[in-house]
Amino acid sequence: MTTSTFSQTDEYGFVRPDDFDYVEYEKFMSVYLNLLTNYSMKWVRLLLNNSQMKRNAKLKKFVRTGIPLVLRASAWISVSGAQKLKDKDGPDMYKQMLRKPINEDIRNIITVDVPRTYPDNIFFHPNSENQKTLFRILCAFAACNPDIGYCQGLNYIAGLLLLVTKNEESCFWLLRVLVENILPDYYSKTMDGVIVDIEVFSRLVKKKFPEVSQHMNDLDMPWALVATKWFICLFSEVLPIETTLRVWDCLFYEGSKVIFRVGLILVKHYKKELLECEDIASLAECFKSIVQQPFPLNCHIFIKQMFKEIGSLPMSLINDLRRQVSAERNADKSTYKNRKG
Repeated sequence: MTTSTFSQTDEYGFVRPDDFDYVEYEKFMSVYLNLLTNYSMKWVRLLLNNSQMKRNAKLKKFVRTGIPLVLRASAWISVSGAQKLKDKDGPDMYKQMLRKPINEDIRNIITVDVPRTYPDNIFFHPNSENQKTLFRILCAFAACNPDIGYCQGLNYIAGLLLLVTKNEESCFWLLRVLVENILPDYYSKTMDGVIVDIEVFSRLVKKKFPEVSQHMNDLDMPWALVATKWFICLFSEVLPIETTLRVWDCLFYEGSKVIFRVGLILVKHYKKELLECEDIASLAECFKSIVQQPFPLNCHIFIKQMFKEIGSLPMSLINDLRRQVSAERNADKSTYKNRKG
């Protein structure tokens, strides 16, 4: 292996794969670290001067350029609306939810899922303090959202939030603002939000990259097979960790449309490779391999192109498509019931 100044474990505790491209990564980091250093003091001034940080073009630019790791937790709390949620519900909410009983079946599922969360991460070893903390966070969330309880995928999101914030209560509030405000119905029992948004994504691909859409149809590859994990896990366990966190920076500030942008830039950048696949197996393998290529590894270029090359993607368009898809699904359900009746 090529000698590198970077260890086999990244700063978040994830072990780098055997085929990790250290040379490419060092090239990228030599530029990226200088960029983050230059922005660090600007972020400090922003956070000190206005804890709620007003939404404007300057703040959006800062978020898209990247939030330094040491400031990410406090910035996420401010830009996401988590602080407003905490002010509304009261600072003792988390402790109250820890004392509130939850359904025994939900507790058992969480008990099973926690050890499965990032098993190769050094901070999530069996019986580690982080596993115990994650269990408490997920139980408190279930107590706060009895209609949701627990949904698989929440463990990965909460686990990564914990690795970044290193704070139990911050993780709870950020998880709540994601699930309750930014991604409504993603983690409900029916997962309607995810199902609808995957169909919305397929229509966006058809509009922007019709050749890829047609190729997927020709090979009978459903977008749900590819994109379900993208949407449920918000690209954690999919993209390189720093790229995932840069996506989350934007997600907390700009909302769910960011997820569509990520998927669309992957399709655009690897259109040639996808179109060369001759069957569903090779297409599935292609989607798995592209996220580990140099392009997603360079998170700064990835995020810049995600906004520059996809073009306009207003929330109004996404919401219109969501309404269309939901109306069609409801009509299909109604037709099915009438036939069955």
